[in-house]
Amino acid sequence: MTFSRLLALGGFTTALTGSSFAYYRYNLLENGVTTADCKAVELFEDDDESSPTTVEKKRWDDNWDLRNNRFASSSQDTILKEKVEVPLLDAVYETIGSCPSEPKPTATRHILLVRHGQYVHNDKDCFRILTDLGKQQSTLTGERLKSLGIKFNKMIVSTMTRAQETGGLIAEALTEAVEKDYCSLLREGAPYPIDPKSSVWNPNDRTYFKDNPRIEGAFRKYIHRADPKQIEDSHDLLVCHANVIRYFVCRSLQFPLEGWGRMSIAHCGLTWLSILPNGRVSLRGLGDIGHLPPDLITYS
Repeated sequence: MTFSRLLALGGFTTALTGSSFAYYRYNLLENGVTTADCKAVELFEDDDESSPTTVEKKRWDDNWDLRNNRFASSSQDTILKEKVEVPLLDAVYETIGSCPSEPKPTATRHILLVRHGQYVHNDKDCFRILTDLGKQQSTLTGERLKSLGIKFNKMIVSTMTRAQETGGLIAEALTEAVEKDYCSLLREGAPYPIDPKSSVWNPNDRTYFKDNPRIEGAFRKYIHRADPKQIEDSHDLLVCHANVIRYFVCRSLQFPLEGWGRMSIAHCGLTWLSILPNGRVSLRGLGDIGHLPPDLITYS
């Protein structure tokens, strides 16, 4: 199956089920790799015989962003079909070798995500402006980012009013001008059904059905390993929303997606994801608010 077909099927499955990232790599099963070769789940029974509970252990998917060149080549897909007898996936590549025409990434992508500041609650987005406290939070966040001494490659801001205002105040605090762009995919929403369910926030199935493909699309657009053409490490700044950020964290770390609702991120909390050239992801900080004094810390 070619890369384009995998991508198309993945988008279709996402729209139906909410998430299909586990589908991509294990679709190799249809290309001649047996379940023993590409084992995704191992079950461990509880030592207590009275407990029938089993625990799923999922292996890390190296090709979670479809940018691992070991899997991206259609020619290698063809070879995989002819190598059914090889017991391990890695052994397949040791046998056929890597394609010299496909360079590997060498740079690390750092993605800093900022939740917007405190805002006025209103039914219409145009009236959901930052409060005076929210403006202070945003300015202090910009000063914090400035103190890191990082040259940001670009800033991407959600098109919602509170995020745009936050992004503007952060940009003013930064020493160097940074390329700024706006993206409606980053707007707040209900990314995935949470478990356990919340007693105060329960979107209906239609809301999840509508919001998930959009937020998943934002994830695929901005959260991935570096392109092989990228030489130096990069730092991108995303100013968006708590639900989006929490979903991105679970998605990138390959944690159960329904767990995003168990995290909490304060206004102007900083989250830092680092994606290594080999696709491994490190969470360097989640909702950090050390730059805010106690009297300026708010959550909703």
